[in-house]
Amino acid sequence: MAPPADELPDTFTTRTALEWGVHPRDLYRWRDEGRVIELSRGVFRHADAPLATHPDLLAIAYRAPRAVICCISAAAVHDLTDELPSLVQLAVPRGSRPSRISYPPTEVFRFDAFTFDLGLSGVEAAPGERVRIYDPTRTVVDLMRLRHRLGEPVAHAALHRYLRRPDAKPRELLRTAARLDVLGPMRRALDVASAL
Repeated sequence: MAPPADELPDTFTTRTALEWGVHPRDLYRWRDEGRVIELSRGVFRHADAPLATHPDLLAIAYRAPRAVICCISAAAVHDLTDELPSLVQLAVPRGSRPSRISYPPTEVFRFDAFTFDLGLSGVEAAPGERVRIYDPTRTVVDLMRLRHRLGEPVAHAALHRYLRRPDAKPRELLRTAARLDVLGPMRRALDVASAL
């Protein structure tokens, strides 16, 4: 006999349910009855679990555990932009293949494995459940180095918002920019921002 649904963690995968002895038929019956919500293919959350503040990011973390939330998606979490990304942007180390995720829609960036963990942080996507995300400093630098793809206005607006934060670290911004080979553009953008 399968364990009751409420014995499983708040968020769980099909694999976890199977390991707990839950038959797929029972899992999908729970979904159809509204006892669990399917966040993404094979990722479920109890309907009565505490509200997830970032359910899409939570789903991504379970589908692609090595991935890191980046760029505009990270900027939105860190309140560095007013843009609401239509895709969850995530980074994976160059050379790796992330899971194919159709929902939530994603955009994958391949970052150099040597600097992949630079600025790695976490955010609570649901009570007690953290998701890998780049910190505000790395996020601003990534937006600056990808400005031709993501838009100069997004990069500059994120920089200005970052500099208004009480925890802003312009020197750390320059160190990170140097490590990611975008020091010149970042220094010029900082000079313009400080002149305003």
